Amino acid sequence: MHLHILGICGTFMGGIAAIARAAGHTVTGCDANVYPPMSDQLRALGIDLIEGFDPAQLDLKPDVFVIGNVVTRGNPLMEAILDQGLAYISGPQWLAENVLQGKWVLAVAGTHGKTTTTSMLAWILEDAGLTPGFLVGGIPQNFGISARLTESPFFVIEADEYDTAFFDKRSKFVHYRPRTAILNNLEFDHADIFPDLPAIETQFHHLVRTVPGQGRIIANGSEDSLRRVIARGCWTPVEWLGMADGWTASGGEAGFDVQFNGKPQGRVEWRLMGVHNVHNAMAAIAAARHAGVSTQVACEALGRFENVKRRMEMRGTVNGITVYDDFAHHPTAIATTVGGLRRKAGGARILAVLEPRSNTMKLGAMKDALPASLKDADKVFCYAANLGWDADAVFAPMGEIAQIHDQLDALVTAVVTEARPGDQVLVMSNGGFGGIHEKLLARLATR
Repeated sequence: MHLHILGICGTFMGGIAAIARAAGHTVTGCDANVYPPMSDQLRALGIDLIEGFDPAQLDLKPDVFVIGNVVTRGNPLMEAILDQGLAYISGPQWLAENVLQGKWVLAVAGTHGKTTTTSMLAWILEDAGLTPGFLVGGIPQNFGISARLTESPFFVIEADEYDTAFFDKRSKFVHYRPRTAILNNLEFDHADIFPDLPAIETQFHHLVRTVPGQGRIIANGSEDSLRRVIARGCWTPVEWLGMADGWTASGGEAGFDVQFNGKPQGRVEWRLMGVHNVHNAMAAIAAARHAGVSTQVACEALGRFENVKRRMEMRGTVNGITVYDDFAHHPTAIATTVGGLRRKAGGARILAVLEPRSNTMKLGAMKDALPASLKDADKVFCYAANLGWDADAVFAPMGEIAQIHDQLDALVTAVVTEARPGDQVLVMSNGGFGGIHEKLLARLATR
């Protein structure tokens, strides 16, 4: 079968392309911007990429067009597909019908930590010899790729609550029908498609409705939102995280003991930092246990886990100044990331460099929570280009701690001017941020 994928350079759709190619299909695709690293990964797989959405791509005559959720009505290629009555399908639906059918799907949902927890879970199963397939919204460093298809009955997937396509406004995860589902946390996000938290809770409830009675739900017991989701109806055994009658952890971040129903299960010794990652680890351990991996084996596997690219990834150290890259793009995630670095860095100065790039952040739905989320930083530099709100006014309560810039070069200059040996520069964005990491390291090396 020949698939032509619209929006192929996104992490999710690029993962589908790689999986479809591994399954023996002919795959081509297009996107508004065809750029590395995804373009390089796809071309290395023999996948032809086209820049833009010219209707002339109909001449490829694929068996089906697979539509990413970046595609909207008015897109010239999509309009031509509709006008000619050609076959099209969403990415999640294609995946569900052609790959996930018959698999033991382990799905990881939640506002925060999906990519990291999915990567942990895939690695635990891999280390236990189960060779799972997976599709992750990032690149787990243990694997070096974001997606893989195997003969294993197990498939681990990052279960996103964002909408499926312009013609299917349900969350992506309702297509996956997991046997094991992690509900890691749930806060308001995606203000561009959800009016409020209850609307997202409804989508999570739809996910709960798809988990079989012989399956398992791993849910965060400290989240009232998830307790409300489960209370709306649940037909599957639930194991709670962070509760005495479920999974708990004790000890520090670098090493912690795991208990289930108050009984010791194993100990994790690893290199990750942050209380949030301890929670992510417990979720992955619990889900792996449902798939038949003992807790002790899972704990040992996490000792060999190498995290995900762009999750507190150290990009370099120049003249005693260390530059980190992190994907944080929600006030809760920002606070968690900065707080985790503070515990690691001790008294060293933290220079937080933030790009509010997600649709939710651009709309300003959570702008008032940003100053408090950055309280552990010594200096804050905000890139304010293309925002729909006044960043100067929002960050004014921080006084001289915060600087606002709408030109990237000016922001880089300000950070380089401020930085001194021993500083930790923490860059946070869910996009490329104009290659700021390389720019900072290069300027720091030549100043």
